[in-house]
Order: sequence, then structure tokens, then C-alpha cells
Amino acid sequence: MTPDELLARADAAAANAYAPYSNYQVGAAVLARDGRVIAGANVENAAYPLGVCAERSAIARAASEGLRPGDLEAVAITASPCGGCRQWLHEWRFERVHFRRADGTVATYAADELLPETWDLPEG
Repeated sequence: MTPDELLARADAAAANAYAPYSNYQVGAAVLARDGRVIAGANVENAAYPLGVCAERSAIARAASEGLRPGDLEAVAITASPCGGCRQWLHEWRFERVHFRRADGTVATYAADELLPETWDLPEG
């Protein structure tokens, strides 16, 4: 699946966002290694820290379907991921992260390029 096709899925997911406070609708679509595409949207809450970003929504949905870190190869997001989501993208070992910049161009990075010096659990 091309980045543009994955971004189209993210755009469709953004239409389902629940964003009554910010009116900032974000969608994400993750591509699993088995070919499945799983989408998610941001979901806001009046207590702002309790909202969920689109990327985390899609990853949580993938986890609920039995997928684990390393099972997801790419993600497309309709906006630049926040710092917390960058940690999620690292931990889930995405090879490619595509997102739309504010000017409409598409950026593509490896997850580790977006968050250098990541935090990891100690091995043991």
C-alpha cells in the first residue's frame, strides 16, 4: 500500500473523530504486516488529559485484534504526531511514519528518527 493510499484511509478516519472542544479532527491508519489496515481517530474528553490521539486509538485497536509490537509496519497520520505518540510509534517498532505537514506536504520518517534517545524498559 502506498503512503497516499494509507493517508486516504487516515483522512476517512479523521471524519469520525470526536473533537467537540478543539474541532481538530485527526485520523490515523496503520498497516499491519499481514496486509490489514486498522484506522483510528482522536477522541476528546472535557478533562483534556483523558483524550486519545488518533495514533494511539489505531494502535490500541490493533492490539485489541491481537497484534503486537513489530506486527505493524507503517502508519499514516493526518497531522504531525505529538511527543507521547512518538514514543508509542517507537515502542510498536514502526518502520515508516507518514504524516501530513501543515503546508499539505507529506513527511516520511522512521519512528526512531522522530524520537531520538527514546525511553525503553530495561532488558532482563
